[in-house]
Amino acid sequence: SLLPLLLLTLGSGATMAQTPASPTDLEAVVATSMGTFRFEFLPDKAPKHVEQFIRLARSGYYDGSAFFRVFANGLIQGGDPLLKDPKTPRNLWGTGGLNMLASELSDVKHERGIVSTVSIPNKPGSEGAQFFVCVSPQPPLDGKYSVFGRVTEGMHVVEKISQSPVAPDQFVETPVRIVKVTIEPKK
Repeated sequence: SLLPLLLLTLGSGATMAQTPASPTDLEAVVATSMGTFRFEFLPDKAPKHVEQFIRLARSGYYDGSAFFRVFANGLIQGGDPLLKDPKTPRNLWGTGGLNMLASELSDVKHERGIVSTVSIPNKPGSEGAQFFVCVSPQPPLDGKYSVFGRVTEGMHVVEKISQSPVAPDQFVETPVRIVKVTIEPKK
């Protein structure tokens, strides 16, 4: 009879479908109030940071947070969970979601589209959930921050966010909301 063979085949197919995809086969999709961009992961360069970002994104950690610091046509910074609350005082922007992971420094240059972690200034190994995206090359950052991704689509959105008006305190006048971050198979 073919029934036992069919059941065996169906059973193995169900098991394979539940096998989690490798981070190299996944991308983050970052939907913001200014548009959406996607980035692939670099698990060979920063495996713990990739694993953490995927886990946090799947739990909804970034949903409702914001990009709050920009350097026009330079970089954008976001991912601070404190910005989920619109009443968070400006002097606390950028202070949440740090001190979670040690650095995973690599030889990847901070070129256009690179996604890297944020750390507390002058405190090695203080990286966490916050991240930044390079709009243009940032050579002074090379070897100082853990690179864990690269934008694959939507750089025009990253550029637009970087051009947000900045207040005298070096933060954007109005945070650019991260509506949702999802993890999807690469396109």
